[in-house]
Amino acid sequence: MIPQGQAVGLKEWAVAVEALKQGKQILIMRKGGIREETRDFQVESESFYLYPTYEHQRKELIKPEFAERVDDRAPEGRSEQAEIGCYAELVEDILIETEEQLAKLKPFHIWTDRLAEERLKWKRTKPLHVMLLRVYVLDEPVRIPVLDEYNGCKSWIALPESLHGAPRRPVLTDEAFGMEANRIREALAQK
Repeated sequence: MIPQGQAVGLKEWAVAVEALKQGKQILIMRKGGIREETRDFQVESESFYLYPTYEHQRKELIKPEFAERVDDRAPEGRSEQAEIGCYAELVEDILIETEEQLAKLKPFHIWTDRLAEERLKWKRTKPLHVMLLRVYVLDEPVRIPVLDEYNGCKSWIALPESLHGAPRRPVLTDEAFGMEANRIREALAQK
């Protein structure tokens, strides 16, 4: 659990954070990290900062049109600091339980079929969380020290209070976001 008053961060691959920041996608997929306190993913906050990670992201797990944006390691000079540039609000947490449902989401994300299927199959008895996010770009990215507690396979981290209230603007207009969210819902509703 994140201590009350702390800014909340959700760890996500840097390439996915970049896609969210550019409005290329509005969703992320979660099953939970190996070191989750509850052993499975749970939504700990309805709003949070996106903390870009480089661990585990690999070009072969990203669709070709996005693969060149993958850097398998933290950029030079950033190993002691992380740059926070996005804030997100959870609009909807959709639980995916079948490969058929997952296949309907293929046009809406940057991950390969292989990675999406692996995420669904891992911890088979637990559903895959597909989180529709309203993403905001910070007017000025904030650099924070990388603390030991940020490392490891866990989703949620407590970030410095200094992030609270950082000025930001939405990546997509209300109308554009609503249209994309509806496209995803309609795709999932198709028989």
